Amino acid sequence: MSSLAFLVSELQSLASETRRKHPEVREAAEKSLSILRSAPDQASHTLANDGPQSAELLRPVFMGCATKNPKIVAISLGSLQRLIGFKAVPQSAVPQIVATMNECASQGVDIQLRILQTILGLVTNFPSVHGDLLGDALLLCFRLQESRIAVVSSTAAATLRQLVMFVMDKVVLEDAQSDDTERVATALPDGTTLDLQPSSRDAFSVFEDLCLLANSEKPRFLKLDQLHKTFALELIESVLTNYHALFHKHPELLTLLPHHLCPLLLRCLSERPALFPLALRATRVVFLILKQFSDRLNAESEIFLMLLVRIVAGDGESASSSASSGDARPQWMRVLAMEILRGLCADAELMRTLYTLHDQQSTSSQIFTALLGALNRLACEKPALLGTSAQLQSGSNLPGAEDGAYGHAVAGMVTASVSGVITMLGGESGAGLSMDSAMKLQCIDQLDKAEAPAIPETYIYLLALQSITALSNGFSSSVLPLYTSILSTESTAGIPPAPPALDVQNLPATTSPSGAGILRTSHAMLEAGWPALLAAHSFLIGTNLSAPLFQDVLNALGGLAQTCGVLGLATPRDAFLGSLSKLAIPNKVVSSLDAHTAEVTTPRSGVFGAAADIASTLGGAVVPSAPSGPPSLGDRNLACLKLYVACIVHLAGSLGASWFAVLEALQNADYVLQYRMPRGQTLRKSSSGHGAQEPSAGSSQSETDVEAVLAAIQRLFESSKNLEDEAFHDFVQALCKLSAEMIGMQAMSNVASTTIAEDGEDETAAFSSQLSPGSNAHRRRVSGIHLSRTMRTGDFGISKLAMVSQLNIHRLIYRSPSVAWEPISTHLLGVLLNPVAPSSIRLQASRTLDDILVVVPRNITSMTPESRAPVQQRVLDALAKQVVYGSDSFSSNSTTIDIRKMGVETLHQILQTAGHTLVTGWETIFEMLGSVCKPIAPPTPLAPIAEVLDGSSNDKLAPIKTKPPPLSSLGGRSNVVLVRIAFQSLTLVCDSLALLTPDHLRLCIGTIAQFGRQTDTNIALTSAASLLWTVSDSIQAKRTDPEVEPQYSALWMLLLKELLGLCTDSRREVRGGAIQTLFRTLQLYGATLSSEIWHQCVWEIVFPVLETITNAMRTAATSTGVETPLIDPSAAIDPWSDSKILALQSIGGIMNDFLTSKIMLLDSFEKAWDVFVTHMQDSFLLDERLVSTAAMRCLEKSLLAVSAGDPEALRPQAHLVWTRTWAALDAMGKSVTKNTGNTQPNSPTMLTHRTSQVVTGGVTPFTQECLLAFLSVLMADRVVSKKFEQGAEWQLQDLTRMMAILKSILTYPNSPDYRPDVDALSPVQTAVLQAIEGIDLSVPLSPSLILRDLSEYATLPFLAAFDYEPPALLAEASASRPRKTKRVSYIAVTKKVMPWLVELYLRFKDTAQIYADGTMEAVVSAYSIPMKLKYDCPAPAQYGKDTPLWKTAATNFLQIVKTCSSRIKVLGDAISDEQIEGLWRQIVDVFRGGLLADTSFTETMPLEMQNDEENFDLALVAALEIDVVPHIGDARVPDYVVAELAKMLQRASQLHESDDEPVTPPPSRPQQVNGVKGKHPATPGATSIPRDVVGSTVPGKLLPRERFSYWCFDLLFLLCSNVAKDDETVRRRLAALSLPSLLRRCQQVLSSYVADDSLRGNTPFTRAREEEIIYVLRKLLELRLWPGTFWAAFSSSPTQHATTQPPIDPTADPSKLIADAVKRSSQAHLFHFYPVLGDIASIPRKPPSAWMVLDSSAMLGGAFAADQRQPQEIDARQLARAALKDIGREIGAEI
Repeated sequence: MSSLAFLVSELQSLASETRRKHPEVREAAEKSLSILRSAPDQASHTLANDGPQSAELLRPVFMGCATKNPKIVAISLGSLQRLIGFKAVPQSAVPQIVATMNECASQGVDIQLRILQTILGLVTNFPSVHGDLLGDALLLCFRLQESRIAVVSSTAAATLRQLVMFVMDKVVLEDAQSDDTERVATALPDGTTLDLQPSSRDAFSVFEDLCLLANSEKPRFLKLDQLHKTFALELIESVLTNYHALFHKHPELLTLLPHHLCPLLLRCLSERPALFPLALRATRVVFLILKQFSDRLNAESEIFLMLLVRIVAGDGESASSSASSGDARPQWMRVLAMEILRGLCADAELMRTLYTLHDQQSTSSQIFTALLGALNRLACEKPALLGTSAQLQSGSNLPGAEDGAYGHAVAGMVTASVSGVITMLGGESGAGLSMDSAMKLQCIDQLDKAEAPAIPETYIYLLALQSITALSNGFSSSVLPLYTSILSTESTAGIPPAPPALDVQNLPATTSPSGAGILRTSHAMLEAGWPALLAAHSFLIGTNLSAPLFQDVLNALGGLAQTCGVLGLATPRDAFLGSLSKLAIPNKVVSSLDAHTAEVTTPRSGVFGAAADIASTLGGAVVPSAPSGPPSLGDRNLACLKLYVACIVHLAGSLGASWFAVLEALQNADYVLQYRMPRGQTLRKSSSGHGAQEPSAGSSQSETDVEAVLAAIQRLFESSKNLEDEAFHDFVQALCKLSAEMIGMQAMSNVASTTIAEDGEDETAAFSSQLSPGSNAHRRRVSGIHLSRTMRTGDFGISKLAMVSQLNIHRLIYRSPSVAWEPISTHLLGVLLNPVAPSSIRLQASRTLDDILVVVPRNITSMTPESRAPVQQRVLDALAKQVVYGSDSFSSNSTTIDIRKMGVETLHQILQTAGHTLVTGWETIFEMLGSVCKPIAPPTPLAPIAEVLDGSSNDKLAPIKTKPPPLSSLGGRSNVVLVRIAFQSLTLVCDSLALLTPDHLRLCIGTIAQFGRQTDTNIALTSAASLLWTVSDSIQAKRTDPEVEPQYSALWMLLLKELLGLCTDSRREVRGGAIQTLFRTLQLYGATLSSEIWHQCVWEIVFPVLETITNAMRTAATSTGVETPLIDPSAAIDPWSDSKILALQSIGGIMNDFLTSKIMLLDSFEKAWDVFVTHMQDSFLLDERLVSTAAMRCLEKSLLAVSAGDPEALRPQAHLVWTRTWAALDAMGKSVTKNTGNTQPNSPTMLTHRTSQVVTGGVTPFTQECLLAFLSVLMADRVVSKKFEQGAEWQLQDLTRMMAILKSILTYPNSPDYRPDVDALSPVQTAVLQAIEGIDLSVPLSPSLILRDLSEYATLPFLAAFDYEPPALLAEASASRPRKTKRVSYIAVTKKVMPWLVELYLRFKDTAQIYADGTMEAVVSAYSIPMKLKYDCPAPAQYGKDTPLWKTAATNFLQIVKTCSSRIKVLGDAISDEQIEGLWRQIVDVFRGGLLADTSFTETMPLEMQNDEENFDLALVAALEIDVVPHIGDARVPDYVVAELAKMLQRASQLHESDDEPVTPPPSRPQQVNGVKGKHPATPGATSIPRDVVGSTVPGKLLPRERFSYWCFDLLFLLCSNVAKDDETVRRRLAALSLPSLLRRCQQVLSSYVADDSLRGNTPFTRAREEEIIYVLRKLLELRLWPGTFWAAFSSSPTQHATTQPPIDPTADPSKLIADAVKRSSQAHLFHFYPVLGDIASIPRKPPSAWMVLDSSAMLGGAFAADQRQPQEIDARQLARAALKDIGREIGAEI
């Protein structure tokens, strides 16, 4: 809603309220409303411009106020307020408005509040209100402010504040506008006159009247008689707070301060007794004057400051005068003064201004000094009230730390000004200071209080603490940023990490004038006030402060230390730092820690004895409850230590000579912090405490804090790298001085073996003086370290020197030696070479020096050789002093040995990191190495190598026994260690051989030889293997220069001879190293050797090495005969054998690299190759099998190298190579064949130990690895022969011999290390098959050879698999732990070979030779065994699933049969009858095995798997029908083979187990009968059919796989039927030979049915029996034979009569005539079954029946329904009758 709408609403309310009693007011209001409604947009403008209607609008307001009716007056004032807010009041109406409100001021509270709101809006909306009109408005507010109604009075006071502020604001606006207003001359208090503008005059008049009214004087502008002084001072404070800048611009206002306000304030503060409200407000105004006008009111500010200082120091008056005087200043007055001073101290700029205005003026008071003194005295006023911090003063776990005994220690931390109160610190700890001591609302802000509030007793001391810390923080916050700014401005690279202090008199030119003034003033202030500041801080920090206050004081103290250091105030800086160090590491903690260490080292008896010891140490009484834990630092000590370290880091660049004290303090801190104390110690409080146990300070000293402090100290020393050279020199000198003093004390303690006095006076400081001249042993008393009780194991100074040296290594290298190198190295050498120094310190100094010497050479690699030389010489000279020290004395002590050892290790590190950069000092290096070797006794002599080689020595390489050295020979044993370390340096020297001259190389070789003769095997081995190799490499590198080639060649040949001698060393390791080095040298540089040199190397080095090792190996085996267990082929090998293996491997490498390029070109190659192969053959036959393996690998490498040669250039040599190799392989293969044939595979117990072949005659079993290597040689030899013989294959004789060897290897049964061969081929098996694959089958008769052998391989899992027992070394067989056997299965072989046979056969199927020589018969027979075993075959896989072996065999067999059956006929006469008979006999036998195999295992399978298995067997039946039946009836196939096929099917078609069924044996070749080959002799009943069957009621056991039986039955019927018309002659013969089996099978079914039916009665048959009967009857009814088949089947020669029978004899008897004719019928089989058919047809009971569709031929004569193709239920009786009808029709009888 708009203001106009509000105004209309107010006028409507006024009209409504006055319509009865005051109609004239209502009329006036309605008239105003009409004016507003008629022109609302112009109403505001009209009224503001004093238009003609303005009086009409204001009239109802004035009339309403004149009614004196409160309600109407309130509405009228509301309307007026709206008009004023609407700015619809003309300026001319303002006086009338003010007068109207004055008239209404006596109304009620609501009216008065409305008046105040209106008057405020009137004055603020009309800036032109000045002078008396403004005074009247203010007067109205002043009167209402005096109201006794609180709400009116407070509202009026607030309104007055706003009006006064508005008056001042108008002055600001007036100053901002152009000065064109009328000015009025105004008289000022100082008697002058000044022309002022209206607003300025108003402000002057109002402020002057406020001052006058506050001073109880008559105002000049306001028409007031009086005004409360408190309210006046509040208004004055508001003005000064918000408009102090206005006073500086207006001199008339500033004049009022010294003339009116300051006297008022002085009188208020000086009155006694003082009133709290008045003094409070006066103090606040004084604070504003001091803060804002000190520079303009110099004298007044001095007076106020001194007054405040006197007020604060008021308690300095005597107690008697205070008691007798009734006007003594109250405590709250001091508090107010302190709160003011705290605010002043917090303003650093103000403090500097006050110091400049007063303290630096000779005519002024020393306000700053007085202030510090007052604050210091106030802080120390009541020490008992503030208490003491026992933890800070003495750490924790100190005896007497809690009972005040250590209170006297505070005396060393404060100045003389507080010395008088120190004795009071021995009492009970007071309440202390914390933020709880503060008031919730500070006293100076409690304006609402008429009386002083309750003030905590310690509040004023809290104010003093805050004032002191604020003052200190002001210095640091002002100076330190300026210091940083100056440094960043002066340095182009940024702020230097360790800058020097400032010289305030010579500041950089870039420093701003203001900054320079701040620095100089701060310098002067600190120089004048540091003693008081130090005393105050030291006292306060030692009191019982809370954690936040303690942190504030501590930070302030640290800030002062840093500020003094920055400003170059050395004495104050050291004083503050010293105070911090004493707070951080109290002396008593260090000394008590020493006492505790001594007590732990030498405990006394009893608890009270220990307490007495501690008490005697501290000079106190025995305290039974003293803590038993070691002293330590409390949390506050740690805080002080952290700050101390931080200050040192900041001031590191300017400490100079003060470093000594700093380092001493850091040493003490490190000593205390590094001392680990038990966790969980508690400190028992004294009897004056609460009586409970509280956690000690030690328990709060967490590891995190300790580690943080130690890390800070570490960073301090790390910052030394940032120091300038001069500062760093001072730092290092101080560190060395401290170290010398400490070491000197310990050294003298060791010499005298006495205890140093507890007060620290050491009278034996000779060594300390020696190390650090001018040192004072009494200095240790200050540090608190008493070495009599604490013998340090390490020196702090040396440890820090080590770190500092590493960080400043560039100074040691590039700076003058006097800066760092000389003081550091001199000090360290002086310590480590002094025999009276403690051993641990000497070792520490040695370690430190060595670390320096190692790093220096590493950092000078970039220097020029000229610059590098002096640095290297300094390093090596210093190191030589350490290494050579004591070398002339064989019996040096252990410390000397350790020092020398460290020196040798340092030499090793130098050579390791910087040996390649050495330009000088090689002679010094060899001198050091030689000094190490001198005391070593000569090694144990060995028999001369020459004697060993020529056989003159009986003890081959046996050590000569000498007397062992005495055990007490410390030097000898220790020098062995030195030799080992020095040898490492010698190794590094060999890495820098390129830097050595020939003379140096000769010296190096001599040194290596010297080390090689040491008793230490490792050293000798390394000398033989590594170092001599390195020297050889260097020599060869320099041989390339023709000028020096002879000289270096001589050196190299000498080196080879030395290696040759070491190759037969008695020590295995040395021997092996020499062998490796020798052959590696030849291998590496063989390409550069001439033929003459190679000839010498082969005959004088290579073969002699091999022969010598072989002879030594066999000699050792003969002399010892030691048996070694056969656990692992690589374990427990004879040392000489191991050496020979290494030699063979090395020779193999030589052959591989140089056989074709060098050795084969020699004139003596033929002889050399023969010797070489002979060595390999002998190793294979006579040596350990690991050696045999290595020999074969060596030979293989040689052959492979030949195979890579040039066929044209090396053809003659290559022929010699492979023929000689094959001869050796043949001889070696005979040994394998012999062992295979003579050793049984099931005798693993015979192989538990391996014995030397010399003893056993070389019958040690061959390992699989050995055989594999043999095969590799064989294949490599074949590769060579094929390549160099133009791909020609070996002769059949050689191939046959090779296949025999391969078979022997494959089936070798005595190896101890067979590999699993189920899932995959073993390596030997793989190699054998690969060798066979590589044979070229184009050689005549080779396919038969391969197929025959592979056929044998296919049967190995079933015929040759065996179990073997892996050899065991420790675990012997026992009853409780039987041996575990493994199996060589050959399964993977047969899985590989079976399909391979098919592949090879299909490749050579047209080759008649494989049929003629019986190869195919062997191939087919290979599949017989798995098919017969079927489910009894071994598992095809150990892991996972694989096709069973019998299925694999069946699948591959059927592939062969499919092709073979047809190829036999095609090849015709190329295959003999005997081979055809044998082949078909094997084929039938395989089918017989597959069809008649035991399948009971399938009953355990799921039905689905049973069906799958049955369906797989169907493939056999199908193959018989498709691939066998059409061909087996050939005339060349014997009758018994064909008949065996039918018998097999008869057997396979059985559905039930039958006891009377004979087991048919497999077909065999029959003897000749009457000169006819292939015919079985006639036997009684051979073709008879059994007819008499005994019935039974037993149902019989049904055989599995019923469907398969019917398939076989169907095939049997098919063989006898005339269905197939393709080859009638073959089919007739087959039918004639198969019919007896069919009739026998059917007779069995029908006869058993008739016999069983008579016994069973009405009991039904089983389903299978019924189905079988129906099946047989139906098939017999449907069967049609070939004419004469039945006759031929039962004749003496079925084959002869199968096609043609003799004619019927018409002269025979009718019965015979009829019988002969019937037998020639196609339904003769029905006549055969006539009796049983009659029996079935006449069975009265219900016969078995089945639904079926009969063939049309079976329904002749209408025996069945006319619908021929529809299923009908036919029973056995019907089928039998139908058969009888067929018989009748056949004989011509129509039924």
